[in-house]
Amino acid sequence: MNIKYLSILFIAGVITACTHKNTEDTAIDQLLSRMTLEEKIGQMNQLNYEGNSQELDKRIKAGEIGSLLNVVDPVEGNRLQKIAVEESRLGIPLIIGRDVIHGFKTIFPIPLGQAASFNPQIVEKGARIAATEARSVGIHWTFAPMLDISRDARWGRIAESLGEDPYLASVLGAAMVKGFQTDSLSNPTAIAACVKHFVGYGAGEGGRDYNSTNIPPHLMRNVYLRPFESAIHAGAATVMTSFNDNDGVPSSGNTYLLRNVLRDEWKFDGFVVSDWASITEMIAHGFAQDDKQAAEIASNAGLDMEMVSGAYAKYLPELVRDGKVSDKVIDEAVRHILRIKYRLGLFDHPYADTQAPSASYAEESLATAKEAAIQSAILLKNANHLLPLNKNGKIAVIGPMADAPHEQLGTWVFDSEKERSLTPIKALQTMYPEVKYRYEPALAYSRDSNKSAFSKARAAAQQSDVAVVFLGEESILSGEAHCLANIDLVGVQSDLLREVKSTGKPVVLVIMAGRPLTIEKDLPYADAVLYNFHPGTMGGPAIWDLLFGNANPSGKLPVTFVRHVGQIPLYYNHNNTGRPAPDRAASLNDIPVEAEQTSLGNTSHYLDYGKNPLFPFGYGLSYTTFEYSNLQLSAPSIQEGEPLTIQATVANIGNVDGTEVVQLYVQDVVGSIARPVKELKGFSRVSLKAGEAKVVEFTLTSDDLAFWGRDRVRKAEPGDFNVWVGGDSNAPLKTTFTLVE
Repeated sequence: MNIKYLSILFIAGVITACTHKNTEDTAIDQLLSRMTLEEKIGQMNQLNYEGNSQELDKRIKAGEIGSLLNVVDPVEGNRLQKIAVEESRLGIPLIIGRDVIHGFKTIFPIPLGQAASFNPQIVEKGARIAATEARSVGIHWTFAPMLDISRDARWGRIAESLGEDPYLASVLGAAMVKGFQTDSLSNPTAIAACVKHFVGYGAGEGGRDYNSTNIPPHLMRNVYLRPFESAIHAGAATVMTSFNDNDGVPSSGNTYLLRNVLRDEWKFDGFVVSDWASITEMIAHGFAQDDKQAAEIASNAGLDMEMVSGAYAKYLPELVRDGKVSDKVIDEAVRHILRIKYRLGLFDHPYADTQAPSASYAEESLATAKEAAIQSAILLKNANHLLPLNKNGKIAVIGPMADAPHEQLGTWVFDSEKERSLTPIKALQTMYPEVKYRYEPALAYSRDSNKSAFSKARAAAQQSDVAVVFLGEESILSGEAHCLANIDLVGVQSDLLREVKSTGKPVVLVIMAGRPLTIEKDLPYADAVLYNFHPGTMGGPAIWDLLFGNANPSGKLPVTFVRHVGQIPLYYNHNNTGRPAPDRAASLNDIPVEAEQTSLGNTSHYLDYGKNPLFPFGYGLSYTTFEYSNLQLSAPSIQEGEPLTIQATVANIGNVDGTEVVQLYVQDVVGSIARPVKELKGFSRVSLKAGEAKVVEFTLTSDDLAFWGRDRVRKAEPGDFNVWVGGDSNAPLKTTFTLVE
């Protein structure tokens, strides 16, 4: 046995011994004390794996690389890991990262779809399955959840978000972190979560990706930072900086966010990674002169690991020697990185088990993915109770999304296999062989403009009792760098819908998309509408279970659906103005011909599209009807620290069992800064049998009412509060209470 290998065993022994006898920091400090400056900077360097090469092997052996992206072959991953662990001087393992966003092999609904479930348990289960599948092939780290608050459907990455509401995103983001990481990163099926993009990325001007943001301090604190803080408190191991600058400061060089907020306030002790080349992109921002200055700014700001752009590896040694970056900054960054490797158990168990049975596509995993797709579907319209459908009738299945296995998986699924994707057509054939149907896609894909097959679709509808039309977006039309100025149904899909409706037959519109689309003009041509944000592997079975009534829709909108793209941004938890619009605001048709100049009521609205959205946040129908009554508070007022109990009765007054998402909203009537017209403060999925009623209870404390005010302090301010309980953000039941000093 050679001396180098004995040295490796010695270091491993030190780490193992410290695991049992000392703190993790003591073990890490001992390892740090043995590292050269170049080896430390190597830990801060992440490269994208682009195939086997002698140069890569050489750099790993020299300790110049701390992390690799996109190694998905466990045999190759183990080979590279062996070089790091057994051939490098100190034997520090690599951490291998991969975008595992809404599934690895078993694909769940896109995150925006999962948010529509309002169910942290199903979100946690989805992340747990994704982590188990990914870790089995040697992936240690995922770049999820994405916690950017998204109020603009033009932004392609709204698909990866958890919606427009900070409370919902906070609850579901924490659930996703727990699913990825379990209760301990040392669990052999855990992967490290990475909350992104820190911060404000979803607020880019014009809904354009990578664009500047101008989020003022109060809004940043009260909305955009909240989900990140929740995820950090849930134990998220890593954080990724965003591409955008806010108020002129790029996130990858923002000392205030990375040090003052993340480290000092939130006590985050994991590591921060840049987004892809975002450090050197500070040059294009006009914030750094060159790669060297970019490395200086980012490292001093507190960004620990650089993704792919190489400025740290090239320039940090010189910057340290010149005194522009201190040894303390380097040691601090490396300590953060080693801590996560330590917690992941990589020093003890660096290799993937290539002999273990496949963890992918387990029967239980597929069942969970199907249930997630069911709970994520939103019933937007059901005229004359057209749904659920009768299995004994003749059904025309029409549209480009009816058999699009790749497209229904959604954005950012690098490891998916479309062959395992169950489309509506495939599910109908295998699950319901007794159903009589005729399938006419009419269009080859969503953007297809060839109408030559419309006549076949019309004939199919005429010969059937009902037409189910599957429309939407291809997966590539949403996600990173796929922003749109027009968010109507693409191509001639709306024309196809009108053609089918012209037969006079009942029409069910099923949409699969990566964002909220502007579908107001399509609604008159559909008797029922079931909206699915790209539903994943089991989308087809889930949709037919819903259409045939084997499952009852319970999804609720995690984002506001606008009537017209010109209304954007339009979100439920906005501030009021000094001149809020009434329910009946003046419109274009109210203006007489040759009218004198007039302000038409002096209120805040659009003359052509009014003030209201097409569908509000939290909206979603069911095959049954829920009735709310008897809203009660435990007291008319509370003091700081005292709990307030809110109760309401929810009854299923229909003939079908169903699940309702009961939502609690609160308004701080007067504050030191203007407060939103209402804010989600609680929700609960309540299952009710036909005819059953339940009392639903929520508890609020003064901490739930707190916000960041003009004094830059988070606290609840005494005063009056309005409370609503109901099935969406237009909740009908209302009462008030007072927070007293």
